[in-house]
Amino acid sequence: MSADDDAPTSPAGPSGGWSPDRVGDQSGRTALVTGANSGLGLEVSAVLAAAGARVVMTARSREKGDAALEQVRRRAPGAQVELQLLDLASLRSVADLATRMTASLGAHGLDLLVNNAGVMAVPRSTTEDGFELQLGTNFLGHFALTGRLLVPLLQSESAGRRPRVVSLSSMAHRFGRITPDDLMREKRYGAWSAYGQSKLADLMFALELDRRAERAGRELVSVAAHPGISATNLFTGGPLGRLPSPVRSALGRVGELVMQSPEAGAWPVLRAATAPDVVGGEYYGPAGAGERSGPPVRVGTSAGAQDVDVARWLWEEAVRLTGVGFHELDPA
Repeated sequence: MSADDDAPTSPAGPSGGWSPDRVGDQSGRTALVTGANSGLGLEVSAVLAAAGARVVMTARSREKGDAALEQVRRRAPGAQVELQLLDLASLRSVADLATRMTASLGAHGLDLLVNNAGVMAVPRSTTEDGFELQLGTNFLGHFALTGRLLVPLLQSESAGRRPRVVSLSSMAHRFGRITPDDLMREKRYGAWSAYGQSKLADLMFALELDRRAERAGRELVSVAAHPGISATNLFTGGPLGRLPSPVRSALGRVGELVMQSPEAGAWPVLRAATAPDVVGGEYYGPAGAGERSGPPVRVGTSAGAQDVDVARWLWEEAVRLTGVGFHELDPA
């Protein structure tokens, strides 16, 4: 199922007050979290590790990744946590990680994939493979990673567990538009419009993956989440970080008043990743006004996110661009 309107909705009962202390025992689950060196990814990794999961944290930088790994180990002594290097702006790096992880996971498989890493509102540039950077990193890199890890995910299903993929979207998906005639924004580029397109693509991917898994009769659960407005490096090191120092300082002080912490921003992701009542195709975000902050609940999507024809086109285009198919979900 998926939310099909614009209004936040809270499930019946006390779940509107969900917080990480409701994360159950995650022992026996193996999770891979992209962009785990800071912000949401670091928090999600720490909570999952403390709950008993084996957590594979990914980062582009060995130095930053090792520092994050030590933070998680301090918060969760004895946790099963490790670091793998991954650059989502490189299909070669994605393929290398998937090969290493498939060998490492063996027959156990992968129980949870959190597609978290991303860039936001950056000046136009391209990935190693020539894709517009935001679309290439936020969407195409994660599309390729999920496809290359599909076999380990389905191995988890074969072992009697329900694998789950959580893809990070954003409130920006609401102003995002998929532009088939200029997907890479070569004709006209705006940092925020390109970001909105990438986050809409992430949400459409999550919903389309759920539809395809359901049609294939698989137990794979694909959901999406967004953190509201959170003071993560994605913002402070992105658009805010490029402003002149006095402006950056002033906006930073304002941001402290209106943004929630990365820890709170991670709550919708953690609920989507761990709650036993989560259903494929759902979208989680903060319950507060404008979905900016608050406890995680099911929220609605833009009408564009529900366009199955565009989603099908986007999926097929992503297969063409990345060379990665999801053949295990093909109709029999």
